[in-house]
Amino acid sequence: MAGTFSISGARVITVYGLKNCDTCRKALTWLKAEKIAHQFVDFKSDAPAKADVTRFAKVVGWEKLLNKASTTWRGLGEEVKADLNEAMAIALMTEHPALIKRPVFQNGAKIVSGFKEAEMKALKAGLK
Repeated sequence: MAGTFSISGARVITVYGLKNCDTCRKALTWLKAEKIAHQFVDFKSDAPAKADVTRFAKVVGWEKLLNKASTTWRGLGEEVKADLNEAMAIALMTEHPALIKRPVFQNGAKIVSGFKEAEMKALKAGLK
């Protein structure tokens, strides 16, 4: 899976998501407008490893990282959703990357999931 790297000393944010996700497209447009260097990793063609999902969950919190509004979540059986814990959630998100709240931004050790005002501020603050 791709990571962050520097170009001419500038930190490049890695954006993880799905290329057909409206929120991911909005985030990429915003990053471009803000002239924030970034690279995009599509979960569809480059599925996250369990270690990546675990890292995201440790920083963001597995409850926030798990996208319970997704079509994939609604399609899961009640027996899968019952008594969900962190290990089970990480296994589900690894198996079904569409369950990860998108986009996920990584800037060094900093990780942000989702794309609302708070996440935009966090991204800008993380670049200073």
